Formats: sequence, structure tokens, C-alpha cells
Amino acid sequence: MSQKVALITGASSGIGKEAAIELKNKGFTVYAAARRVDKMQDLAERGIHPIALDVTDDESMVHCVNKILKKEHRIDVLVNNAGYGSYGAVEDIPLDEARRQMEVNVFGLARMIQLVVPSMRKNQFGKIVNVSSMGGKIWTKFGGWYHATKFAVEGLSDCLRLELEPFGIDVIVVEPGGIKTDWGIIAAENLKKVSAKGPYAQAAGKAADGMIKNYTGNQLSKPELIARTIAKAATVKRPKTRYLVGFMAKPMVFMKNVFGDRAYDKIIKMFS
Repeated sequence: MSQKVALITGASSGIGKEAAIELKNKGFTVYAAARRVDKMQDLAERGIHPIALDVTDDESMVHCVNKILKKEHRIDVLVNNAGYGSYGAVEDIPLDEARRQMEVNVFGLARMIQLVVPSMRKNQFGKIVNVSSMGGKIWTKFGGWYHATKFAVEGLSDCLRLELEPFGIDVIVVEPGGIKTDWGIIAAENLKKVSAKGPYAQAAGKAADGMIKNYTGNQLSKPELIARTIAKAATVKRPKTRYLVGFMAKPMVFMKNVFGDRAYDKIIKMFS
């Protein structure tokens, strides 16, 4: 069999970048996709193929997948990693921004799946790894639209798993906890910008400062941990349906499941 081919979205930094390196080290031909190809020259030096991709642009997605298929004739692993967190009070966030959050985190993910599945089905093999979050199982203050996207990814992935299993295609969800990337800083900045005034200003400022402190500290897990988890899911014969990994992921989900919604709300309010 020829070398397996992996396509990773959102690969210019953080989890996506580390996953590209990890899969390359595992022997895959790796395509690292992101809007900014110039930010991936260090990956190119490792033998990874940078490729332009905007998951809000259908033409860009079609071109990306077709270019890989034309050259490699297969895509064995799709890692849907592209995404961001749009934080702010639901009342404050413009619906255009809410739609963009859905477009990037859900619809872009779904469209990439639509584009790669025909070749996977033809080969009777494929692994689709959707990077969700512990935020697809729990919630935090001011994260309404972000959590909505991740809850959607969870449900979409469960249905896909049933649909694609007969064709030899695995659907795997990776649910990171707190990871040391720029994600939290960006989300906090969005929160301050959107809800800096009005009735939520004091609570939003406190929550944003807490996020910045958390994401500039040393407690969070490194993105390499998630990258290794993605590589494991992509290479084992029978992967788990879900991998809940990273700082506070298992304790937070456990508390919500055991103690229920109201008790979980109280815990969240204590730390935000």
C-alpha cells in the first residue's frame, strides 16, 4: 500500500501544527492547511506540504481537496482542527459574528467531510478526526456561541459515525481540555471587546482577566499532548469514539455528569 495521506485544517499553529509534525513522524504524507501558507514554512522544511485553505470559502475547500486527490489519489485521514472561540454575552454578540463562528467551527468542518468521504468510501478506508473540546460537554460563562458549535460537532460526529462505519470509515472526536495555545487569549480579547460596556461589563471583564491569567500560566497542557492523541486515533486499528484529554477535561466533565446542571453552574460561577 502507498504511504497514507493526512490532511489537517488549521495547521499553521497550536494543535494543528503539532499534529502535522506528529503524523509526519508516523510516516504519513501530510498536508497542512490554513489561510496563511507563509506561516507554515517551518513545516515545509520538515517535508510537510503547506496548502491554502479557508473553511468559510467553498471554492477554497474544493480546490484544496481536489489538489491533494489529483496528486496523491487518496486522503486517508482528515483532521478537522480549524476553529476559534467567539466569547461574549449572547445578547451582545452580533448575529453576523455568531454565523461566522458556526461557519468556521461547524459548516466548514462538515463541508470538508463531504469532500473527502467519496475517496475514502472508494478505498473502503478512512479516519475523520474532529477536534471538538471539553466545551462540547460542559459550558462556561460568556461562551454561548462557542459551546453551541462544539455541542453541534459532538452530535454531528455521532451521526456520521453510524453513517460511515459500513464503508470502513471511522469518525473520532478529540475533546481537549485547557491547552497552552493562543486560543484563550484571543477568546478573552473578543470577550472584552464585545461585552466591555453595558450590564455585563463587570462580569465580562472579570471572566476575561481570568482567562488571560489561565492561558498565560503554566498549568495548561501542551498542544503536543493533543497531537499525540490525534496521531493515536489516526493509526490504531480500532480507535475510541472519543478522546477526552488535557488539563481539567476529565474532572470538569465528571463533575457535570455526577452533580448535575445546577451544581455545575455554581462551580463555574465560583471561578468566573
